[in-house]
Amino acid sequence: MMQATEAQYYSPEAYLELEVNAEERHEYIDGEVILMPGGTPNHNQIVGNFYAALNFAFKRQPYRVFVTDQRLWIPKRRIYTYPDVMVVQGELQLQEGRKDTITNPMLIAEVLSESTRSYDKDSKFAAYRTIPSFQEYVLIDQATLHVEQYYKTEPRKWIFAEYDGEEAVLMLATVPFQITLADLYDKVDWQPEEVPQD
Repeated sequence: MMQATEAQYYSPEAYLELEVNAEERHEYIDGEVILMPGGTPNHNQIVGNFYAALNFAFKRQPYRVFVTDQRLWIPKRRIYTYPDVMVVQGELQLQEGRKDTITNPMLIAEVLSESTRSYDKDSKFAAYRTIPSFQEYVLIDQATLHVEQYYKTEPRKWIFAEYDGEEAVLMLATVPFQITLADLYDKVDWQPEEVPQD
């Protein structure tokens, strides 16, 4: 997963007080404060492509799109986190007493990295599923043209779909939006990272 900043446990209030003034972003998982890794250029490119396409598509529609720095509170798991992309339908619901932390995303997208892949697909998805408004989850691989999609059809029932290759079209199930993988991955650099020579 990610590395803890220290083995100390914090109350949600103490975490928020520290986080508001922190230079780096941290997740909060039931008392533990965890430093979030910085994104690669490919990660940021994919997030930016998806956010920009969604935001443009939803002009004058009842959906709001948030990216990277928007904090989410998951009360049933006592987690504060920063999803890569979130969509909220209708009015924002904020954590009680806060103006900077939302609680009602309907769609969340995460761009997978090697360090967060297992967490995003397992524990984090399980936490997201405790959010009553949450209906769709999109996992975007940054190492290859591959997207996984989960969407809720009824309580405790989710459908899985996957997309591969530039010609594939990701069609969201809960909002009126579609995008080709070619556009989603536009300007992503597929060159392998150079290994330093001795």
